[in-house]
Amino acid sequence: MKKSTTYKKLITKIILFTLFVTLIIALAYGEYLKKDAIEKLTKIDSKKTSKLIFQSLYSAMEKGWNKKDLAKIIDRINSIDEEMSVNVYRSSLVAKLYGEIEEDKKVRKANPFVKKAFHKEEVLNIIDESLIQFYYPIIAEKQCLECHSNAKSGDVLGVIDISYPVRDLKVSLTSMINFFVIFIIVFSLVLFIALYFGFDKHLVKPIKIFVNKISQITEEKDIKQRVELNDKIEELSSMQRVFNKMLDSLEYQFYNDELTSLPNRKKLLEVANSNRYASLTLINIDKFQEINDLYGDKVGNNLLVHISELLKENSPKSAKLFKLHADEYALYYEQDISLEELQSLILYLIDIIEKNIFVVKEGNEAHVNISAGIAVGNEALLTNADIALKIAKRKRKKYVLYDSSMKIEHEYEQNLKWGKKIKDAIKDDRIVPLFQPIVNTQTKEIIKYESLIRLQDTNGELISPIHFLDLAKKNKLYPQLTMIMVRKTFEIFSKIDKKISINLSVDDILNKEVYDCIMTHLKISNFGNRVVFELIESEGIENFDEVLNFIEEVKTYGCQISIDDFGTGYSNFEYLMKLKVDYIKIDASMIKNIDVNKNSQMVTETIIDFANKMGIETIAEFIHSENVYKKVKEIGIHYSQGYYFGEPMKLD
Repeated sequence: MKKSTTYKKLITKIILFTLFVTLIIALAYGEYLKKDAIEKLTKIDSKKTSKLIFQSLYSAMEKGWNKKDLAKIIDRINSIDEEMSVNVYRSSLVAKLYGEIEEDKKVRKANPFVKKAFHKEEVLNIIDESLIQFYYPIIAEKQCLECHSNAKSGDVLGVIDISYPVRDLKVSLTSMINFFVIFIIVFSLVLFIALYFGFDKHLVKPIKIFVNKISQITEEKDIKQRVELNDKIEELSSMQRVFNKMLDSLEYQFYNDELTSLPNRKKLLEVANSNRYASLTLINIDKFQEINDLYGDKVGNNLLVHISELLKENSPKSAKLFKLHADEYALYYEQDISLEELQSLILYLIDIIEKNIFVVKEGNEAHVNISAGIAVGNEALLTNADIALKIAKRKRKKYVLYDSSMKIEHEYEQNLKWGKKIKDAIKDDRIVPLFQPIVNTQTKEIIKYESLIRLQDTNGELISPIHFLDLAKKNKLYPQLTMIMVRKTFEIFSKIDKKISINLSVDDILNKEVYDCIMTHLKISNFGNRVVFELIESEGIENFDEVLNFIEEVKTYGCQISIDDFGTGYSNFEYLMKLKVDYIKIDASMIKNIDVNKNSQMVTETIIDFANKMGIETIAEFIHSENVYKKVKEIGIHYSQGYYFGEPMKLD
C-alpha cells in the first residue's frame, strides 16, 4: 500500500528534486569549466613561463656561460617558490657538441612526457586538481644554428619541465555569467516540467476522474457506485472518503428502514427480481393498528423493533430479513430446502413471536398474532407472496403457501368483490352524482356544473370512479350506472337554473337502454336547453354515423355537445367539424403546467384559435392554482374548471 502524502509535501518534493537535478547539472558544468580552465589557462601560463625561462637561459648562453652557470640559474628559479620545480633537459644534439649530462640522458629514455616533447609536442600533465606539469619543447630557430652547428631549423634542442601547484584558478567572467544564466534557465525549466507533470498526474487527472465519476453516478442515479482514486494524495483521499461516506449514508437511507435498520422494500425488490430460485415469506402482524391506536405510536414502534429482533435472532443466518411498509416483514431465503422444512421454519418463527410477551406499559402486556404468505420460485415472488398473505388473512390461517391457481382466484375475487360492491350500491341507491362548478374565466361566475359519479360506501365514504368504473364494465354494470347518473342529474335540474354536463361514452350512445333512457328524460322534461352531453375522449369513434345521429337528435331538444379531454383519443379537427360540437374541454395534461410549459401554451393557443374560428367555446379543466388560472385567462379560454374554483359537491 502506497504511503499517502499531501500537496504541500508533494510540492516540496518536486522543488527539492528539481533543485537536486539542477545542482547535479551545475556541479557537472562547474567541473567542466574547471577542467577547461586547467587545460587552457594553465597551459597558456606554463608556456609563457617556459619561454621566459628559455630566454633567460639563452641570454646566459650568449654571454658564454657554461653548464654550471646554467644550473645555478635553474636553482635560483626553483628557489622562488618551494612548490614550483623547473628542469631543463638537453637533447642528444646539444650533448654531442657540449658534452652529455648523465641525468638528461636517463630522463630522455625513461620519461614518456619528455619523449613526446622531444617530438615537438607540448605536453600538459594534470597530476591532480592541485598540481600540474608542463613539458615545453625548445625548437631551434635560425639564430640558434650559429652555436648549434649540428642542428637544423625546427629540431628540438631541449625540453623545459615545469611543475607547480594550481592556486586561485582564474575563470572567465563571461563564462561565469553564462553559467549562472544557464543554471537559472535550467532550474526554472526543470521545475516547470516537474510541476506540470506532477500536478497533471496527482491533481488534474484525479480531479477529472473524480468529477466524471460523480457525473456518471448522477446520470445513472446509481448510489451504489463509489469513487475510487488510485492517487494517494491526502486532500484527494479526504474528498473521496467524504463523498463515499455521503453515498454510503444515502444508500443506507434509500435501502433501509429508519425504525428497525433492516433492508426495506426497495432492497427486497432488487433481490427478489434477480430471477434466482428462492422462497419469500411475508410476515404480517394481525390488527397492529389497534395496538397503535390504543397505546400510541411510540409503543407501536417499540413493538415493530422488538419483533424485528426476534426474527433476526431466530431466522437462519443465510436468510435475509426485510422490513416492508407498516407492520410487515419479509424473509428471503435462497437455501435449497424442502417445502416441509420451509413451512416448519415459518411456523417456528410465528410461534416464537406469538408466545413472546410484549410489555406495553407497567402492568400491561400485549400478545400479537401473525399471518404469513409464502411463495417459492424464481419470478413474481413478492406478488405471489402478497396474494398468499391476503388469502391467509381472509381465511384466518397462520400461513398460506402460494400456488398458481391463487392468482386467478385473487383476480376473480377482486372482480367479485367490486362487482358485489357496485351491485349493492345500485340496490341501496348509493350511486350519487357530485357537481363541480364550471366558471366564466374572466368573471369567475359559475355558469354550469359537471355531473360526476361517486360510489358511497356503507360507512358514508365517497369512492372515486377510478376504483370501480373499469370493473363495472367487466361486470356489465356500466350502463346501469350511466342511467342512474342521467336520472339523478335530471332531478337536480328542478333545483337549480344552471346548465349541467353529463358524461357519455360511445358505448352509452350505442346501448339501446341508455339511449332510450336519455330520450325519455328529454321528452318528459323541459330541461333540454340546459343539458350538455360530454363525449369521453378515450373511447374513440368507430360507429361514427350512430354517434352523429345521436347528436343531431338531442340537439332538437336544445342540448349541447362537448368533447371531453380534447388532446387525446379522437381529438382532431376533422371530428370537431363533423360532430358540430359546442364546447371543447382541453385535456388536463396540457392545462396543469400551462403556466410554466411553453409547449402546452402553444398547443392550447392553437386549439383556441381553431375553436374561435369555428364558433366553438373552450373549457380548461384541472385549474389548481392562481398562476394556472392567470395563464388560462390570459390566453383567452372561455370557461374554467378545477379545485381552484371548487371541489365536486352535492347540490341538494
